[in-house]
Amino acid sequence: MNAHYLDADVQHWRSIFESSGREVFDRRFQVVAALDLRPGMHVADVGAGTGLYTMLFARAVGESGVVYAVDISPSFVASIEKRARDYHAGNIVGIVNTERSTELPPGSVDLVFLADTYHHFAFPRSMLNSIHAALKPGGVLAILDFRRQPGFSSPWVMGHVRAGREQVVQEVQGAGFEYLDEPLQLRTNYFLRFRKLGD
Repeated sequence: MNAHYLDADVQHWRSIFESSGREVFDRRFQVVAALDLRPGMHVADVGAGTGLYTMLFARAVGESGVVYAVDISPSFVASIEKRARDYHAGNIVGIVNTERSTELPPGSVDLVFLADTYHHFAFPRSMLNSIHAALKPGGVLAILDFRRQPGFSSPWVMGHVRAGREQVVQEVQGAGFEYLDEPLQLRTNYFLRFRKLGD
């Protein structure tokens, strides 16, 4: 499912990911505001893609913060690193991860953010374990993903997205997280926050 991203044509995907009509693009400023980011925070944008949210997070956490742009696509990560240089954003660190691990250092981040990424996890439990390990005590996992509801979702979503909201909540809670809230109501996506347990 993810092979076509490995050698991604960044301009092609930017025209898709960063375009009007895509809810996570149209509502991006509200999404960032709902995360309540503060200067000095360490944030991981896992499945960072073209870096839409990475760049917004970098501004929010400031020079004293760090944003890890994590993606399985080397071309996506290289493109974000170039974008960071072009915008003089010195607080962005690129990481090429695997399908089983974020490759983030243990206890390194306050927040892990997934935008239309969770449904791409081929090994969700392994990735959740890796996210759990990367978060600091009490850290937050935020998941923004497609609603998968028969009769509501498009045929593409029904065929492409593995799990609906309820199943995602169960999987995340089963990996050592507690459900916090849904800080922003979206139409075609849901937006959930969880807190790391077990410290």
